[in-house]
Amino acid sequence: MKITISKKVVVTTFALTSIAFACKDSFLEVLPTGQISAAQLTSKKGIEGALIAAYSHLNGREWRMASASNWVWGSIRGGDANKGTDPGDFSDINPIQRFEYLSTQGVISENWRGNYEGIARANNVLRLLPQASADVSATDKTRITAEARFLRGHYYFQLKRNFNNTPYVDETVDYGTGIEKVTNAADLWPKIEADLKFAYDNLPETQSAAGRANKWAAAAYLAKAYMYQKKFTEAKALYDLIIANGRTTNGKKYGLVPRYGDIFKASNDNNEESIFAIQNAANTGSVNNAFPDFDLNYPYNTGPNGPGNCCGFFQPSFELGNSFRTNANGLPLLDKSYNSAANALKTDFGIDSKTAFTPDAGRLDPRLDWSVGRRGIPYLDWQDHPGADWIRNQPNGGPYSPKKFTYYKSDVGSLQDNSSWTPGYTALNFPIIRFADVLLMAAEAEIEVGSLEKAREYTNLVRKRAANPAGFVTKAGAPAANYVISEYPASAFATKEAARDAVRFERKLELSGEGHRFYDLVRWGIADKEINDYLTYDGRFLTGAAALGGAKFTPNKNELLPLPQDQIDLLGKDVLKQNPGY
Repeated sequence: MKITISKKVVVTTFALTSIAFACKDSFLEVLPTGQISAAQLTSKKGIEGALIAAYSHLNGREWRMASASNWVWGSIRGGDANKGTDPGDFSDINPIQRFEYLSTQGVISENWRGNYEGIARANNVLRLLPQASADVSATDKTRITAEARFLRGHYYFQLKRNFNNTPYVDETVDYGTGIEKVTNAADLWPKIEADLKFAYDNLPETQSAAGRANKWAAAAYLAKAYMYQKKFTEAKALYDLIIANGRTTNGKKYGLVPRYGDIFKASNDNNEESIFAIQNAANTGSVNNAFPDFDLNYPYNTGPNGPGNCCGFFQPSFELGNSFRTNANGLPLLDKSYNSAANALKTDFGIDSKTAFTPDAGRLDPRLDWSVGRRGIPYLDWQDHPGADWIRNQPNGGPYSPKKFTYYKSDVGSLQDNSSWTPGYTALNFPIIRFADVLLMAAEAEIEVGSLEKAREYTNLVRKRAANPAGFVTKAGAPAANYVISEYPASAFATKEAARDAVRFERKLELSGEGHRFYDLVRWGIADKEINDYLTYDGRFLTGAAALGGAKFTPNKNELLPLPQDQIDLLGKDVLKQNPGY
């Protein structure tokens, strides 16, 4: 017997002594059905297809914990939300919200592997380009290279924030060429900057598809990388250009969507505020093309009169709800008095849905009711939130339901997918960076190296949009609650310290549930106090091993996840050095 091995197929042949054949072994090399030839891969369609595969992994695909939504890593860890639902459901998240990370946890390994899958896909594009066929022009090569490097920069940015330094693998390293010997000793920031800078210098302003990265998306991401390194001068210079000249890939001048709630409507995707987003689509034949990593994050047991019908994860925290309280001047309570007994948001915690309940009548920031589903307030176009009937386990998650990134009743069957086990798949895009995020980061940069008055201007642009009465949640033709919000006066930005407090809190309100909060707290150096205050406050209500009772954030340890133990076991301790404290 003879084994013939080729790059195409493995074929087993037998030596027959009684019959002579004139054919060569190559005759037996049959291309398997569905396999793509090298010529197809290196054509323009082939390389563009490989690039689309790198984009498609932004939502994590089968590795939901690698999604750029960061609902666990950025929002639950940041105190925006509790894990919610029942203690035993997806219990691997319980140690994450309690800051009891284990290097053997599957969700941590999934985040690592999923982001490296995205890197591998980007690197694959860059390996194919030198072999590109004649239909790939020089202009195409430059653009595709820039898009692939932008995506690679994104995936490494994700890893950097979660694990600090991880092995840097580019298109020049592969299996059999030393990939298994790459250590995590080198700083990732210069590599991330280089990729994003190349993308900024080489991407066009507009593209053929709205979801592709353009020049200004790269500029915004590069400025964000600068902010994480406290390179405020470099960041400010970019933000000046982005705010003055930036445009979406589909050619719209950057701006704020006039009504806050319209940011989170699938029918309004790729608007003027969308700088870079995970692109989702419904009814394509695969729910992986919809918004797959939020399929668990809808109110529980809603039946036909509510969205999703499963599973009660990602419940906004008590502390977050209270944060939307405003004073008589329509400004936030920056001294944290929002958690006092006098100011805490009235909830139906522990109250049966059949028992009468009157929603809070105090002054509130209108963004609350686009961010937090609470009893008695219209839940999009479905119905008034009924309270406990839509909450799976109040003692484990609290009284609130997530509201951002939820599909409307009017979306059913068109911008929502009914083909899988839950109807909770939607065409709604997820913004990785939006213009309000840019304005508030620009405000931070202005505070550090520019003008406090400019920082106030940027912050007030965000608050002015929130104060637009046309964007309030309404009930029976009137505002659904006592919405009182105003812009900051100059006195609120009189010092750097006061301005920092205002801008940081504005990010909390504006971007809640969008995966930013934990990373913001860490880069500001205030995670210890802020997170432990949240754990203490919500822990008064959510008790038990699966919730928050006794949970504690440990500084100089819990800012980072441990490197997955399976990776250390595979490569060796001499290749991967574990993070401190693990």
